Amino acid sequence: MNQITLGLDPLPKKTRKEVFLDEMNQVVPWSALVALIHPHARGAHQALRGRPPFAVETMLRIHCLQLWWNLSDPAMEEELHERPLYRRFVGLEGAARLPDETTILRFRHLLERHQIAAQVLATINAALAQQGLILKTGTVVDASITSAPSSTKNQTGKRDPEMHQTKRGNQWHHGMKMHIGVDAESDLVHTVIGTAANVNDVTQGSALLHGEETEVWGDAGYQGLDKREEFQDKNVRVNIAMRPGKRRALDPNRELHQLLEKAEKVKASIRAKVEHPFRLIKQQFGYAKVRYRGLKKNTARLTMLCAMGNLWVVRCQLLGMQG
Repeated sequence: MNQITLGLDPLPKKTRKEVFLDEMNQVVPWSALVALIHPHARGAHQALRGRPPFAVETMLRIHCLQLWWNLSDPAMEEELHERPLYRRFVGLEGAARLPDETTILRFRHLLERHQIAAQVLATINAALAQQGLILKTGTVVDASITSAPSSTKNQTGKRDPEMHQTKRGNQWHHGMKMHIGVDAESDLVHTVIGTAANVNDVTQGSALLHGEETEVWGDAGYQGLDKREEFQDKNVRVNIAMRPGKRRALDPNRELHQLLEKAEKVKASIRAKVEHPFRLIKQQFGYAKVRYRGLKKNTARLTMLCAMGNLWVVRCQLLGMQG
């Protein structure tokens, strides 16, 4: 026998994807980011010669969906047609038309051409610093390799000329390297640099500092950072890990070597925070392999991912401040 519901439908359960979008919708400063893009967007006088352009905020929200679920331009177009949740998030629920993949691609190229990603990261970090979520007293630097296709079975018959291979341990890797500077207290990324995979970590160490920190931490790949010419005018204390071979040679029976081992463990506990953004980008947002050819496009995507990742990390504090 069917139960009588008195005309009341059961409350629908919110999926994890809905919860994620609700939280990001509240913590992303949409108006501030739209203000960065609007001066470069297509104006009303151009719209008279064709279809009216979609709103900048709508296209920005679509771009964010691409970042969060690692979607290509054609896949993003299909998802908009298939998922009412996405259409509702971008403000196109019940719209007569939806952006096609070419429109999505052009907006992405607009962001790349005017280097909007770096401005977005700076704007978000400035707002977080005002709220006391970034302290800027110390920076942890590190780099991670993002794989690129090594096959030559493509239209040009060649690999991406801006990607290179490097050897780490006994394994060769082909792709690009993502260098980041992370706030030592909050795990938030403040600087992103993209290079070929064969670029040495220490060459980018100075560029990863924002200039206000008093200490910097790095792994053994940054040995000699304080001796480089571009680092001489910086009043920063450098804490670099001991080389693995030298650390293995420490005698556990000598008191001095025991103190050195304890110091290395303390430095490692601080450096461990720099691994959190890499996990967020590669595991949660799924950007373990490059999506485009060339360093500029991939670096712009990684920078936007770091900016959105910062908001995701502190979303609970931000939502608490909003009441």
